[in-house]
Amino acid sequence: MSKTLRVVVPPHPLIGHWLTVLRDRETPQPLFATAMAELGRWLTYEAMRDWIPYQRVQVQTPLAQTEGTIIDGSIPVLAVPILRAGLGLWDGAKSVIPSAAVAHMGLQRDEASGRCRCYFNGLPETIPANAGVLVFEPMVATAGTLLNVLEQLETKGVTGQRVRVISTLAASPGLKTLGERYSDLTIYTGCIDAELDDQQRIVPGLGDAGDRLYGRPQSGFVG
Repeated sequence: MSKTLRVVVPPHPLIGHWLTVLRDRETPQPLFATAMAELGRWLTYEAMRDWIPYQRVQVQTPLAQTEGTIIDGSIPVLAVPILRAGLGLWDGAKSVIPSAAVAHMGLQRDEASGRCRCYFNGLPETIPANAGVLVFEPMVATAGTLLNVLEQLETKGVTGQRVRVISTLAASPGLKTLGERYSDLTIYTGCIDAELDDQQRIVPGLGDAGDRLYGRPQSGFVG
């Protein structure tokens, strides 16, 4: 049986609401950060619905014994926010998976060539064979950044159903590229936009997520 890239757009009104707030060019920076965190939280909730490890246990209530479900803390989860804007998604997601280990990845895209380079790799030397990995990629446009991260994970033996991606938006061209290379990947996203412009930006998109979260660098600014 052939494998196909699985892209999930959860039909939840709150996901649609916060994505619309992100898209609006009039949204101020603090509210944009809130919307990014909320989208990270809701998309992670949906992604973990059928994936989070759990076990059945017996508990004693004040009145009787009953069976319940608790999260299995013996199975590790690794969160990989892609800098910068992936931190905005992780701000909300960490309330869903607070015990996850975190490994940051920093990548920068060359606007002329569209290629990206890794300037910071915080992945651990070894990743447990039973660990699940959640990658927080703010937007999947050409998929160049995400491919780089997935290749780094692949060198550590992490592939296939052990990886899930959380992204605010995904563009059809980037999804096509991902599907050709990682057909067993699962992505949770707020929406699929059809096009990229001549600068490889998602249209209609939401602009530069990093700049809208943290502001543009100002010449002569002293911090």
